[in-house]
Amino acid sequence: MTRVKRGVLKTKTRRNVLKMTKGYRMNRKNKEAEAITAIMHAGASAFAHRRDKKGDMRRLWNVRINAMLRENGSTYSKFIDVLKKKNIQIDRKMLSSMAQENPETFKRLMAQTK
Repeated sequence: MTRVKRGVLKTKTRRNVLKMTKGYRMNRKNKEAEAITAIMHAGASAFAHRRDKKGDMRRLWNVRINAMLRENGSTYSKFIDVLKKKNIQIDRKMLSSMAQENPETFKRLMAQTK
């Protein structure tokens, strides 16, 4: 069996790890062991925050819908309740964009729910 020397691969791995931590503070950017732990923590946060972002967007859509409804004398909870009872299936993302970009269409939808 031939002997395998790991120098090239180890250097490549180290270079890639340190490239990922570019811009980090103190030793986390230039020491391999600390850089690896920094990447692990950053990855965990990134995973969790990708999930959080979905909830944040939903909250933003609700706020936009409610703002438009309040201008026209209604509330979010009543509006969503009527939509469900009348079996109008429009998701909050679509309602939010409609309220923001096409207020006339949104007002027509509100008229249908009254």
